[in-house]
Parts: sequence; C-alpha cells; structure tokens
Amino acid sequence: MLGPLYILLFRLAGWKLNGSIPADIKKCIIAVAPHTSNWDFLIGVAARSALKIQKAQFLGKSQLFKPPFGWFFRALGGHPVERTTSHDMVEQVVRIFNSHDEFILAMAPEGTRMKVEKLRTGFYYIAKGAHVPIIPMGFDFRKKEVVIGPILHPTDSVDMDMEKILSFYRTISGRNRELGLS
Repeated sequence: MLGPLYILLFRLAGWKLNGSIPADIKKCIIAVAPHTSNWDFLIGVAARSALKIQKAQFLGKSQLFKPPFGWFFRALGGHPVERTTSHDMVEQVVRIFNSHDEFILAMAPEGTRMKVEKLRTGFYYIAKGAHVPIIPMGFDFRKKEVVIGPILHPTDSVDMDMEKILSFYRTISGRNRELGLS
C-alpha cells in the first residue's frame, strides 16, 4: 500500500539501485551490511519496494516490537527475536523457511550497528540448513546506492564462503564508515 510512497522518497533522496534480485528466486536470505546506522532500516524499507520484494521479512530485537510501535514493525514484516538468551534461532528460522513456498528474509550479518571484526554466522547456517541462497546487499551512503552482490549458495567451506561475502562488503561505505567492516 505504501510501496509507491517509499519508491518516491527513495528517488527524491537521490538513491538508486545497482543490481537486482532475480524474479525466479522465491526463497533467500538477503544479508545487508555494513549495518552502521538506524538509517539503514529506512533505506531498506524503501529499497524493498523499489526492488519489488515487498513481502521480504526481517528479524528485529524484541524491544522494537513492544508498545507503542510494535504493531508498526510487525506490519512492515518484522519478527521479534530474543537476543539475551540462546533459543536455537538457526533451527527456528530454518523451520520457518521450510514451512513456506516463498520466504525472503533480510538480515544484518553483524547483528549490531557497532563495529565488529567479523560477521556472525547465523545467517549463513540458516541459509545452509534451509537450502536457500544468500544475496549480499549493501547500502552505500557515499554513492547513494543499494548494491546487490552476487548470489552465493553455501558450500561446505564456511571460511571460503564468508571471505567471498566479506570481500563484497569491503567495497560498501556505510553511513558511519568507521563502524564498517574491514
């Protein structure tokens, strides 16, 4: 319903798309990094409309889903997650993928807006367990581009796959560059 408005705001703000998500992909994880600012969420919602993947879902810390704004984040496709304890998150999300014919999940592989030295691997193991591809995506604030990277199908070499993903992210300038991936 608000998709055209998001697209208009995306374009008025000077943002553009660099790449696309193939229409035949019905299930995948869109791994968005570097996640350095709250602005990433707004760019992501607008990009979701511009890319015509309005049904893409996201995971968010449970505090976001409490009143008064919890309804808003759910309406945008959010699913609350409890981050303070281990709840076998990977297996839970794999089950969600397996119970749907179409399911696109956007995740921030760093798991935080703070500086990290390496990516968390939950997104990778979710993709591997659900047998879905990973599509790296970055919000390049310097170029005002949403950059879609090459599709990666997880292999048996986590280190090799993670290096491919990291090499893509190293080319992206987040809003707060000092918090980006090195």
